[in-house]
Amino acid sequence: MEENELLEKILANFTVDARVERKRRVWLSVDKDNLLGICNFVKQLGFDHLSAISVTDWLNEGKFELTYHVWSYTHKILLTIKTKIPRDTPLIPSVFPIWGESAQIHEREMHEMFGVKFGGNPDLSPLFLEDWEGPPPFRKDFDTRKYVCEKYYREEDERERVYFLSKM
Repeated sequence: MEENELLEKILANFTVDARVERKRRVWLSVDKDNLLGICNFVKQLGFDHLSAISVTDWLNEGKFELTYHVWSYTHKILLTIKTKIPRDTPLIPSVFPIWGESAQIHEREMHEMFGVKFGGNPDLSPLFLEDWEGPPPFRKDFDTRKYVCEKYYREEDERERVYFLSKM
C-alpha cells in the first residue's frame, strides 16, 4: 500500500484532516471521539506497532495535543495521528485494547508527566516519580524553581536564601 492509497481508505471511512507529509509519512488530525475508531481501522490495515505517544501542552489554547506514532512493518509507513483534548479535563479513551502493553507504558508516562487520564488503561501507576506530591511536572504552568524551593530549601537558612532571591 502506498501513502495515497492509505489516505483514500481512511478518508472513505472517516472525516479527518489528512495529508501525505513525505514518502512513508502520513499525518492525520482527528476529533477525539473518532480516535479509537481510526486506531482500530489502521491496526486492521497492518499498523501493528505503536512507536510513541506524546503530549504537547498548548497552554494559551487550554488544550493538550496527543500525538500517536504508528508504524506498519508491512507497508513501511509511519502514520502520525493527532487529536486535541481540553487541558482542564484531560480525559481520552485508552488505546491499550488496540496496541496492548506498548500503549500501556506510553500512556502511563503521559499520565504521570501531564496528568492525562486514559480511560480503560488498567495501570496508570507512577512510572518515574515514585513519591511525587506535586502537579504534573511537564505542564507548561509548572514552576520548577518554586517547587524546588518549597520542597527542598528553607528561606531562613542563610546558605539557601540565595534560591529565594528571585522571588523578590
